[in-house]
Amino acid sequence: MFYWFMKRIIIGPVINMLFRPWAKGLENIPEDGPAILVSNHLSFSDSIFLPLAVPRPVAFLAKSEYFNGTGWKGKLTAAFFRMTNQLPMDRSGGAASAHSLSAGVDILQAGTLLGIYPEGTRSPDGRLYRGKTGVAKLVLTAGVPVIPVAMIGTDKVQPIGRRIPNIRRIGVIVGEPLDFSRYEGLSDDRFIQRSVTDEIMYELMRLSGQEYVDVYAATVKEKLAALKAKAAKRTNSRKK
Repeated sequence: MFYWFMKRIIIGPVINMLFRPWAKGLENIPEDGPAILVSNHLSFSDSIFLPLAVPRPVAFLAKSEYFNGTGWKGKLTAAFFRMTNQLPMDRSGGAASAHSLSAGVDILQAGTLLGIYPEGTRSPDGRLYRGKTGVAKLVLTAGVPVIPVAMIGTDKVQPIGRRIPNIRRIGVIVGEPLDFSRYEGLSDDRFIQRSVTDEIMYELMRLSGQEYVDVYAATVKEKLAALKAKAAKRTNSRKK
C-alpha cells in the first residue's frame, strides 16, 4: 500500500512533472511472474526513477549501509527503504552475501520483479564497470528471465556527492529478455558465472552506450579515495 501510495500520489506525479522521464522497451517486462531487472548504476536516484517507469512493483537489493544508519536520519532512511520494497544486500562476501542472495531468490519465488545492480556500486565517472558474479549466481539459481535496463542521464541529475538533484530529463531503456537456461544446474561453476555476468554487462553497454572498463567500480573508488587522502595530507603538511 505504501509503495503504491508513494508511486502514484506522492513521488510519481512530482518526478514526472519535473524530470519528464522517457522510457523505451517497457513491453519487454513480463506482465506477471518473476524476473530480474539488471541495471547500470549511475546515481542514487536510479532506484527511484526505475521503479516509477515500470508498471509493476520492483523490489531492490540495496547496499546494507542504507539500513544501518544511526540517529533519527539513519532510522528514517532505513524505514523508507524497507517501505519501498528494498532489501539490504551485504557485499562483504562469504556467508553474508550468500544470505542476501537467498533473500533475492525468495522474492523471485513469490513472483515479484527484482532489481539489482551488477556493478555493485555507483559508477564513479559515468563509465560502465565490471559486473560482480553474484548477479549470475542469483540468475542461475532462480532460473527466471533476465531483463537488461539502461538508465540514461541520471548521473547528470544527481552526481555522487550531490544531495539536491539537477532538474533535467532522464531516460530508461529496457532491453529484450536474456535467456540463460542453457546453463541450468551450473550455478556454482565460477567460469559460467563470469560468462553470464559478462554477457549481461555487454548488453548493458550496448543499451546505455557507456564506455566499458574491465575493472570493478569499487576498486576504482578505493584508489580515488586513497589519492584524495594523499593529496589532503600533502596540503595539510604544507600549511604546517
